[in-house]
Amino acid sequence: QVQLVESGGGSVQSGGSLRLSCVASGYTYSRFCMGWFRQAPGKEREGVAVIDSDGRTLYANSVKGRFTISQDNAKNTLYLQMNSLKPEDTAMYYCAADVSRGYCLIHPTVFDYWGQGTQVTVSS
Repeated sequence: QVQLVESGGGSVQSGGSLRLSCVASGYTYSRFCMGWFRQAPGKEREGVAVIDSDGRTLYANSVKGRFTISQDNAKNTLYLQMNSLKPEDTAMYYCAADVSRGYCLIHPTVFDYWGQGTQVTVSS
């Protein structure tokens, strides 16, 4: 059973930075996709960034140039470095894993496993 545990959320002012972490356990898949998603109150869950086992990445247009997704396979840890944060980035952020395919799609419905989420709040 795959388990994902996020950390690193918090409250920052507009223009600030945060780094989210997600520790994964319980799987030994050689091909996978890991991703970050977010959901604001009253809105649908949306993809932020994804990365496959070869390190290829995809980003939502709204975060390109500001957020960076990365992974440390030795530590089974996924990261999301968020810079130049804006109030519209406020949301619950979720880590997710797709172990069903060898490539990434930045859409929440294809992901098999989810963490509990970590809250990010950006004030103006």
